[in-house]
Amino acid sequence: METKTLQPLTPLELMTKLISFPTVSRDSNLPLIDWVESYLGSHGITSHRWPDPDQPHKAALFAHVGPSIEGAIVLSGHTDVVPIDGQPWETDPWEVVEKDGKYYGRGTCDMKGFDALAIWALVEAHYTKVTQPLQLALSFDEEIGCTGAPPMIAAMQGVIPKGSAVIVGEPSMMKAVTGHKGGNAFTTHVVGFEVHSSIHYQGVSAVHEGARLIQWANEQNELNHAATPGPLAAMFDPPYTTWHVGTISGGTAENITAKNCHFNMGYRAVPGDDPAILNQLYFDKVNDVRAAMQAVHPEADIVLTPRFAVPPLKPEEDGAAEGLVRAVTGDNASHVVSYGTEAGQFQDAGYSAVVCGPGDIAQAHQPNEFIEITQFEAGHQFMRDLLAKLA
Repeated sequence: METKTLQPLTPLELMTKLISFPTVSRDSNLPLIDWVESYLGSHGITSHRWPDPDQPHKAALFAHVGPSIEGAIVLSGHTDVVPIDGQPWETDPWEVVEKDGKYYGRGTCDMKGFDALAIWALVEAHYTKVTQPLQLALSFDEEIGCTGAPPMIAAMQGVIPKGSAVIVGEPSMMKAVTGHKGGNAFTTHVVGFEVHSSIHYQGVSAVHEGARLIQWANEQNELNHAATPGPLAAMFDPPYTTWHVGTISGGTAENITAKNCHFNMGYRAVPGDDPAILNQLYFDKVNDVRAAMQAVHPEADIVLTPRFAVPPLKPEEDGAAEGLVRAVTGDNASHVVSYGTEAGQFQDAGYSAVVCGPGDIAQAHQPNEFIEITQFEAGHQFMRDLLAKLA
């Protein structure tokens, strides 16, 4: 049922509402989606949702205002946030608290602050009757590999007119970011063979064999660090593709060779490094280690399961999205980032894309996450200036 709203909410009121929904990636985002859908409907804006058939408790939402023609500007953000578990918060993470020139709360920076500004801009665009359309795209599961954006992008096609330029509002201090690294990750399950550790040579330790793969990742990082980067890679920090294992678990007891070892092997690739080649490098190492394991015991194995694949954002020559953001912000410097976003996924789907949003990425995922009020206000001014161009 639509809720009748007498007047549009302010960006701060919108952010406060969005943050009140604890949309941690492992949980549902439907209460937030329901509210946004109802809020837009109360202003006469039709929105469309894409429910995830594999996760009925999650959905994406998108909407179009202005003339029903192609060439819209798409404001893209994600609705999920990272957990607060174990973090020493000084305020309620699900409330916006103003203190010392900052707005505190989980998602203020990454990235419900931008989401609020985008919703505000969509409603304003609807009432001001823009001549160039504006679209809103809110995805899910960005924090666990940008897995919710591709089906959302596919669902948008044919339902709303195709947009021409996408602004992904990840925190960039309102700078025009035209390139970012891509990323792939594989769940790696090393299966060993248990024997007493006093005769370890007769068994296969999944932990020890997993360590060979992790050491290989260290060696790849050292090789990449020592290599001379190309012109595009040189723009990044660090200027090379990096491999990483963030968590690991395995083993049964100190005196038994480990039956199982689990970890996620992933990499962040600079644009220009072919993911197919990087994947094959890891596959080849896995095959070598597996063969040595099975020479000891045939039941030993290594099982890889793809977790996600996020394409890089490649700098565009005369890109429409870049040109628009530079015209609005006046920022003509070159900026790239090492984190990933759905910008590369939009780009692969035929959109021009750029990253530009309020806040500092250093605050993302942190306890006592905040966005500086001046940054939030700069984002608000960006939306005002964007609407002026669309009108």
